[in-house]
Amino acid sequence: MNDSETSTEFSSRIFPHAMLREIFEQPHALASCADRYISEANLKPDSFTAVGEALRGRERLVIAASGSSRHAGLAAEIMLEDLAGLSVDVEYASEYCYRSTHTLQNPCVVVISQSGETADTLAALSEARARGLSTIAITNKADSTMACSADASLPTYAGRELAVPATKSFTTQLATLYLLTLYVARLRGRMTQQAVSTRCVQFQSLIAQLRDALPRWEQQTQALAARLEHAKTLLYLGRGIHYAIAREGALKLKESAYLQAEGYPAGELKHGPNALVSREAPLVVLATQDRDDPDSVLRYSKTLQLLHDMRAQNAEIIAIVSEGDEDIPKLTPHVIAIPPASEHLLPILEVVPLQMFAYFSAVLRGIDVDHPRNLVKAVVQE
Repeated sequence: MNDSETSTEFSSRIFPHAMLREIFEQPHALASCADRYISEANLKPDSFTAVGEALRGRERLVIAASGSSRHAGLAAEIMLEDLAGLSVDVEYASEYCYRSTHTLQNPCVVVISQSGETADTLAALSEARARGLSTIAITNKADSTMACSADASLPTYAGRELAVPATKSFTTQLATLYLLTLYVARLRGRMTQQAVSTRCVQFQSLIAQLRDALPRWEQQTQALAARLEHAKTLLYLGRGIHYAIAREGALKLKESAYLQAEGYPAGELKHGPNALVSREAPLVVLATQDRDDPDSVLRYSKTLQLLHDMRAQNAEIIAIVSEGDEDIPKLTPHVIAIPPASEHLLPILEVVPLQMFAYFSAVLRGIDVDHPRNLVKAVVQE
């Protein structure tokens, strides 16, 4: 089934909320993003010309963003440092203007915003420009204020997003940042053209895998939300790049279902938060792995050991695992499997069941999930 057929398939379904529809639109949104930046299994050079100029002579990046966009920035920090060899700092956009100029050594500043109109992030962009720094904007609106003000713009092409909780705008941010990373890695001689091409193909293949998994995840997360209706707070855990997704999963639950949730690096659980773990405070653990990446396998083994310890403590555990995992299902019955992917692409897959879990948790509580209290969306159109 190709992408247009996928879009037609889901367009005939009547969704009760925009958030659920937009979760199901993610394969289409990712395909649109890929079409803009990839041609014949390679990056389109014209799409990154301005980015190359903005990065000229820069050895450091500062990423300034808020909310979900900042979590995408945290994932990008790992991508850019691992694959492109750049030093990256991720700032809260609301704090960037108040940081000493002496702490940052002539970086390029990347601002990330779904709307391109987020006030705090616009202020960070304005401050970066006032400091004479080069800037790149990643937004969902190609003619937004940020996109027009920055030296370079990389639109995400997520399409119209009506629900306040970010879903497809977040995964297309991850995708755009991944493709930016490939471009920078190639530009800096850290990756051959063949390696870039291979990774582009892997990204394109992921889109079909996501589409095929959506119905299964919908059933599983709906059941899990009902199973955990008693929970008062949830702790989301992840290592490396997956810590960013733990933070995003926790944010989705807070803003959608009004449930207290926190994201932590998995290794930090025993340094305080473990005191919270109980039947009313379950763990949501990102325990995926790229079996071709020794570092990813090592992180998985550490997480597996943690889950053994948590089972001995009688913790209630929900685990996101890679397909074919035979160890974690022995420790908890609450397992959601995602298709295999490379380490830096796994976040695009693993965040989607967390979005669904937040959605169904909100619906069970009778919450208007598209319009959570006290929250607004700056711009909802493309």
